Amino acid sequence: MANAKPASGEDALIARYFRPLATDPGAFRLDDDAAALKPNGDDVVVTTDAIVEGVHFLPDDPPDTVARKALRANLSDLAAKGATSAGFVLTLALRSTDDAWLKPFAAALGEDATQFNCPLLGGDTVSTPGPLMVSVTAFGRVPPGKMVHRGGAKPGERVMVTGTIGDAALGLAILRGGKVHAAASDKAARDALIGRYRVPQPRVAMAEIVRDRASAAMDVSDGLAGDLAKLCRVSGVSAVIDLEKVPLSGAARDLVSRGVVGLETLISGGDDYEILCALPEDRAEAFAQAARQAGVAVSSIGTVVAGSAVPKFIDGQGREIALERLSYGHF
Repeated sequence: MANAKPASGEDALIARYFRPLATDPGAFRLDDDAAALKPNGDDVVVTTDAIVEGVHFLPDDPPDTVARKALRANLSDLAAKGATSAGFVLTLALRSTDDAWLKPFAAALGEDATQFNCPLLGGDTVSTPGPLMVSVTAFGRVPPGKMVHRGGAKPGERVMVTGTIGDAALGLAILRGGKVHAAASDKAARDALIGRYRVPQPRVAMAEIVRDRASAAMDVSDGLAGDLAKLCRVSGVSAVIDLEKVPLSGAARDLVSRGVVGLETLISGGDDYEILCALPEDRAEAFAQAARQAGVAVSSIGTVVAGSAVPKFIDGQGREIALERLSYGHF
């Protein structure tokens, strides 16, 4: 009998770190070139996001947080579309096969895959001389024709958002040093803000609630102001937002009240991974009640209006705030 062909370095890496995560039968234990998602009558929703070292996470961020951020950013997109997760594929570009980095990365990825019922289906690993990159493509399911789009918001509808805005931007600012780091002297508050930057909390409990009640929705990943502008542009409308109603955490509100940062910085920062949506006035209270029952805070922050202008942000005195930038941009 001929000797079996030895596994390549890539095959060994996959077998050691990622095969244990491939629990879905359609993943074929990662032994094939593709996976299979069984049809069940639902529409399949597909989303993809890549995170790059030095852009979406810092070189010294713990590997477990990098894994969680990569998957959760995509789960946030699925939730905003009203979809429940079905699985994901992973592309990983590595400078080296360092067990001290890969072991906690794979362990955290496996924990999140189990927690969010989103198994690994396959992917690719490659070497790179440049920055580390993690790309996830996630698959979700919605009843036929029920995916919630960015388009669909109508004049007179309520603009609502989950959670709090700006925490992740502050967490990144703390890690980078400077005045925010110096001003955030309370350790618990500082750790909470850093945690929001490193490990998003995708609002997966909101998927069905958004699907049943929202006219339009998207996740807030590049900044509330910029992402609202995107939603309005696709919907062919504009909006007026009351800045005082934008939800802030206690730590963020403290920094704003002391003049360390302005609200403009928080609404144009990225990595919130909250859900932004528009919904008819007569659905707003039911939406808020369902969210509370799901354990997710929601806030009404403004109104959709007719027109094609960039959304307006109004302060407590009714004055429009001119924003230097709407959101984070890659290019």
